[in-house]
This record gives sequence, C-alpha cells and structure tokens, in this order.
Amino acid sequence: MPASAPLPKSARRPRPATDYDVVIIGAGSAGLSAALVLGRCLRRVLVCDGGAPRNEPSPAVWGFFTRDGVQPSELLRLGLEQLAAYPSVEVCSLRATEITASDQCFTIVADTEASRTRSITARKVLLATGVEDELPPLDGMREFWGHGVLHCPYCHGWEVRDRALAVYGRGKGVTGLALLVSRWSKNVVVCTDGPGGLTNKARQRLQKQGIAVREEPIERLEGTEKQGLQHVLFKNGDKLVREALFVHPHQHQHTNLAEQLGCRLNSKGAVWTDKKQQTSVPGLYAAGDTTAGMQQAILAAAEGSLAAIMINEKITKEECV
Repeated sequence: MPASAPLPKSARRPRPATDYDVVIIGAGSAGLSAALVLGRCLRRVLVCDGGAPRNEPSPAVWGFFTRDGVQPSELLRLGLEQLAAYPSVEVCSLRATEITASDQCFTIVADTEASRTRSITARKVLLATGVEDELPPLDGMREFWGHGVLHCPYCHGWEVRDRALAVYGRGKGVTGLALLVSRWSKNVVVCTDGPGGLTNKARQRLQKQGIAVREEPIERLEGTEKQGLQHVLFKNGDKLVREALFVHPHQHQHTNLAEQLGCRLNSKGAVWTDKKQQTSVPGLYAAGDTTAGMQQAILAAAEGSLAAIMINEKITKEECV
C-alpha cells in the first residue's frame, strides 16, 4: 500500500472512550451559553464552575438583550436553571488546576469543594475562565470597583450620563477612553496621577472636547458606601468632585491552563483564537473575556454559542468519517 494512501477504517485506531464529549471550564456567560448549545446537540458536557464571575461586584448587567439591568448572579441563575432541561449537561463546582492533551483527548485535573482531586477526560475542551483585573494601587480603587469605579462606558455610561466623571490613566490609552466617555457627559476630567505622558496632539484633542487634564499625584478616592464615589483627593489637598471614574486596568488570565498547553497568546496576554474560536492547540477552544476583543456579557455569550457550534461540527466530522 502506498505511504500516502489513507488507512482503511478497520486499520485506524479506535477513538478512546472519554468521560465527556466536551468539558467547559468556566461557568460565566460564555461557558453557560456554550453548554446550552451543546446540550441541545445531545453532547455529553461537563461545566466546571470555579466560582464567582468577574462582574460580581457590578450592580447589574447592562445592554444584554432581554436582560438589561439584571443582577449578574440572577443572570447566571437563569442560565443554570435553563440548563436543567438538558440531561446530558452536568454542572459541578470544580476548579480545574491542570490540563494535558494527548493525540485524541484531554485530561483535566480539578479540585472539588471537598478538597479532593478529580480526573476527567474529554474529546474537546472550551476555556471560558475569563480574566482578573489588576487595579491601580490607589486607595479607594478596589472599594468602589463596579460601583463608582467603572471599566466600560458601554456597560455603565447610561447610568452616569451627564454627571461629573473622571478618567484615570496615562498616555494614548487614557486619551481614547476619555474621548469615548465624553459622549455620555460633557463634564469629564482626565486624572493621570503624576505626569501623564500625553502628546501635544492628545492634549489638543482633549481640549477640543472640553476635557481638562489633572496631572497632580492622587492621594485617594473618597466617598461612602451609600452615596458612592464623591471626590478625587490629590496629594496637594485639592478635591475634585466626581461621581464616577472610568479606568482600563491591566488584566491577566484567571487561570494558567492556556499556558500549560502552550497556547498562543497575544501581546496583552489574551488567548489567541481563529474565527471558529479554536486556539493554537487542536481541540482546545476559548470564548469570552479569555480571548481578545471587547468585553461584555452579551458578547461573551455569543462567543460561547459560536464555540459550541464549531465544537459540535468538528466532533460530527470526526464521527462521520
């Protein structure tokens, strides 16, 4: 038989039995959306729920079609409730700690709530573990995170429209964010907490939109639990009245699972995927904030749905050789 000729079916290695068709690591919008689609495809699915999502501190999820203003915990409760209709989908409180790949399946090691270790095999894996925000080490930044300190004007701009707003950061990043935020309010001040590294062109663009720049070092953010953010206090004693502050913090992956498998990452540490949500590792997919791009719950859900469809079609092709 010529070396290039395909092996007859009888000579091909049988596909090893696995515990699940797909293991989804992460039970946020992306993971639960993917589980819903795969459940409707009659796939055996395990969702590893590793804990609270990134948006837990936020009072609501905004801009989510039919769920505008729903609390993050309620959105996930509804998602889990609807998954109960699909018997092939299992959701467990598991924190995946290790993942290895063979030529035909993945092995996931996870910790249970009872501090026991569980080993699971799957044909495909979807990473929907999200990211963690690295907030600037400024007093008050963490305390007001999700309330007075906000990350996305598309998510929160409407709620603080026409109010006194601040944008925190430096350089090109803070310029772009400030110009965007100024679409929701004409009272916007850039706070760079020291020299801002702004070019003359950036300063001109900000000035043209009526955006002031304060480069004094900041002491802390002030406010109360009931009233929220009230002031930006500078180290020179000046107080700037502000009702909300926008910041784009640095982020890192919530887990190192992608790194364990040698996944390709972009320059900002996001997991690279192709148009089918496939990572650089065959059989491993990613969706939601784990990947590059805009970060919104509804976009994460959409990516999860797309990933699930691509996974099901890939498995189908493997089954129908």
